Amino acid sequence: LLCGCNEGDELRRSNHERLNLYVHMHCLSFICLSFSLTAATFSFSSMLLIARKALALAHNKTIRLTTREVHCLSSILVSPPLVSLDLPENWVPYSHPPSPVAFECEQKTVVIDGKAIAEDIRTKIVSEVWKMKNDVGKVPGLAVVLVGEQRDSQTYVRNKIKACEETGIKSVLAELPEDCTEGEIITILKKFNEDTSIHGVLVQLPLPQHLDEAKILNMVRLEKDVDGFHPLNMGNLAMRGREPLFVSCTPKGCVELLIRAGVELAGKNAVVIGRSNIVGLPMSLLLQRYDATVSTVHAFSKDPEHITKEADIVVAAAGVPNLVRGSWLKPGAVVIDVGTCPVEDSSCEQGYRLVGDVCYEEALGVASAITPVPGGVGPMTIAMLLCNTLDAAKRTSL
Repeated sequence: LLCGCNEGDELRRSNHERLNLYVHMHCLSFICLSFSLTAATFSFSSMLLIARKALALAHNKTIRLTTREVHCLSSILVSPPLVSLDLPENWVPYSHPPSPVAFECEQKTVVIDGKAIAEDIRTKIVSEVWKMKNDVGKVPGLAVVLVGEQRDSQTYVRNKIKACEETGIKSVLAELPEDCTEGEIITILKKFNEDTSIHGVLVQLPLPQHLDEAKILNMVRLEKDVDGFHPLNMGNLAMRGREPLFVSCTPKGCVELLIRAGVELAGKNAVVIGRSNIVGLPMSLLLQRYDATVSTVHAFSKDPEHITKEADIVVAAAGVPNLVRGSWLKPGAVVIDVGTCPVEDSSCEQGYRLVGDVCYEEALGVASAITPVPGGVGPMTIAMLLCNTLDAAKRTSL
């Protein structure tokens, strides 16, 4: 299996490639040992299948298991492949929202100003960027890949590019049409991966349906994964005693807001509403690392209102406008509203207004603190992206 990996080839590899080869060689050794221990259980065809997958991994290729191959590998167990359990998160909003609940003693609610906190962070980033430029003669660089013409994505990317300009960070934007191929995106990502002036690379999500999102995101080099979506970054976030190179920007910004607002996390009951790979999942993992007791509410949860009402901290990231009502909240809870949903409103200049996952008017007087929409989590997400890009640049200059 390891043929072709001679000493001369090894010496010519970069540090990154040698590390990957080291890991893959140990994985292959484990698999070979497994063959000898489980020969009585696995068929010869199953062994060949595993070897083929392992060899592809060693050559840094992505191979998708077919349904037949999955059954071949899991024929011993009755539990299904995890991917088969990934059903769509179809939230059903209230058709008739309940009336606001009146409390005997109204809670004074502090509005957490994410815009002001993000501005303070960006001011410090400007100082760090100028210091780097003077000390080592370079500035951080961020590359963004935008596919298609989705209005929300274009707005997000525009804000990111503008934030880079304002903080002195170099930015490069690669725009591709909606019908582009995976190969075209991967070619661009490889170029950015090798560009030493680019320290952070991100692919704006969501991608069109015909593209393999996981395959594309996995092409971003680990040390440039400033969005924190690489499986190794997510895995290190999940494991105690491990430090990811980057934490996903929105969860990282949410925790920064909580800490700066003086909210204690250790030992508190936290509920995260939503479990997307972008926000919900890394948010739950990050709160656990801060020793909170975390529950996840999703579209299949039974009695989500009851679960949420037990929380000291609520992070709403379902993407459903006004999903969380005042009756869902325990008096004194801290609410972080990640949702940003456009709702038609003829009185607004754009014809719509932005609302969050939490019914803001009902939460006032119940929550002890809450982030507004807009002006809460959004600015912090961009500020954390700038921080991650700066950190990536600092690592290369050490």
